Amino acid sequence: MARSSLTREEVLDTATVLVKRHGPQALTMRGLAAELGTAVTSIYWHVGNRESLLDALVERTVREMGTLRPAGRTPAARIVSVARGLRRELRARPHLIAMVHERGLTERMFLPAQRALVHEVHAAGLRGARAAAAVRAVQFQTVGFLLVERNRERSPVQSPGEGDLWAASTADGDPALARALARPADPDRLFADSVRALVEGLLAGPVPRTPGRETAE
Repeated sequence: MARSSLTREEVLDTATVLVKRHGPQALTMRGLAAELGTAVTSIYWHVGNRESLLDALVERTVREMGTLRPAGRTPAARIVSVARGLRRELRARPHLIAMVHERGLTERMFLPAQRALVHEVHAAGLRGARAAAAVRAVQFQTVGFLLVERNRERSPVQSPGEGDLWAASTADGDPALARALARPADPDRLFADSVRALVEGLLAGPVPRTPGRETAE
């Protein structure tokens, strides 16, 4: 029996789950209606056709990515928290993020996180081009790390793997380093450590000058 009541938010919630699970190519109006236990005409009434539904999911994703809130007692800690939150949210919805990118809304999606970073680098005393460089460095580090991370997750099983390649002889005589590199990486810890080191460096000293360009106001 079809449901007698349904809201637009319920339709979008269920569509979001289906896209996260299977990707947008697997999202059909008939399949969505079956998941919700309603008629296809009810789906059309609430969200329009499939393209309108995908547009609504993209707009919702952009809004959700704007809810990041810094946490921490210092500007450096809050900057790291923004980067960690951004990575977490991007990882949680790869198919939806791809849809945002395909529609040319990536910059708009990143704007709230950038503004949060701007506030914190200002609180740390950075201004002008130096502040802009810090914001972009954190954003690029976060997105670049995520791309490498996703590529490693999707790559085929490596033979030989890291555990087979590292020994004291290949680690410049450092057996402790060889043992560490032979173990699987901890992406969460590696990301936090790398962003923290980047932020500490950015806040501690001037950004190197680029020939022919201003680096500070």
